[in-house]
Amino acid sequence: MDKTKIAIIGDGGWGTTLAILFHNAGHKVGLWSVSKNYAKILDKTRINRKFLPGVKIPQDIEITSSEKALKGSDIYIIAIPCQFLRKSLKKFIGIIRGDTVSVVKGIENKNLKRPSEIISEVLDKIKLSVLSGPTIAYEVVRGMPATCVVASLYENLAQELQKIFSTDRFRVYTSSDIIGVETAGALKNIIAIAAGISDGLGFGINTKAAILTRGLVEIARLGVAMGAKKETFNGLSGVGDLATTCMSFHSRNRWLGEEIGKGAKLKEILKKTNMVVEGVATTRSAYELAKKYYVEMPITEQIYKVLYQGKNPKEAVRELMTRAPKGE
Repeated sequence: MDKTKIAIIGDGGWGTTLAILFHNAGHKVGLWSVSKNYAKILDKTRINRKFLPGVKIPQDIEITSSEKALKGSDIYIIAIPCQFLRKSLKKFIGIIRGDTVSVVKGIENKNLKRPSEIISEVLDKIKLSVLSGPTIAYEVVRGMPATCVVASLYENLAQELQKIFSTDRFRVYTSSDIIGVETAGALKNIIAIAAGISDGLGFGINTKAAILTRGLVEIARLGVAMGAKKETFNGLSGVGDLATTCMSFHSRNRWLGEEIGKGAKLKEILKKTNMVVEGVATTRSAYELAKKYYVEMPITEQIYKVLYQGKNPKEAVRELMTRAPKGE
């Protein structure tokens, strides 16, 4: 059986993890870095110290900063942070053709577009799918069992990708709800920031359970208003990803929230990490989308005010707890 040639566009922690995962599954993998210098460092050291320290990248994985080097791949996996996606993809016009999978989680600030919408606008002649779910890179790359969802409007394509991506430690389910899977994957990062703030303030499990539960309600509320299926939010890409991101000590978004809860300022926190904390930009987008669709999102609104208006987290909690009584 011929190897599937998979190109990973983006050398962050998740992109590198997928490159290693699919290489170990027997596929031919190429990993693209936006930086020519960093591509050389990765190729020489075989360790992504910036985004995935302590993990060896197999020699057989081709590391490149050349877009043309990846032309003719069977599957292209897009793993570029959402706010840089549109600009970065322009380099691949005429190169990426055919089966394309987005693992990007976020919502564009300027145009309020989901990653799949951005990709479809920039690239042509592609068949697009989305891969998402409760998948912390630190765990997946170390072979810990994980599950996720591949969503596509093409049922046969989703089933084909399911077979290619699945391993004995990485189980893939299929879905037709691209809007729901993407929306859940983006908005859960906002709720993870809220969960982190709760941790930083020294609150307990009761508080976090409330944040997760009510957070899921407002995620689904906006998702359905945007055209998603409500049941998607009760699955792996919804409550599954939400729980993982809110609880994991390897979650960047939860960590950022915890630092804020302890009194640090947003600019100071972002200076301390090389990672893109997607929930920060997504909070701005979700705040605008909630107004656009006339959807009530009280947790998102308070996180927006904490991040962008300097609101005291304790005051945000007080306002959430003293809102007008209502039925669940």
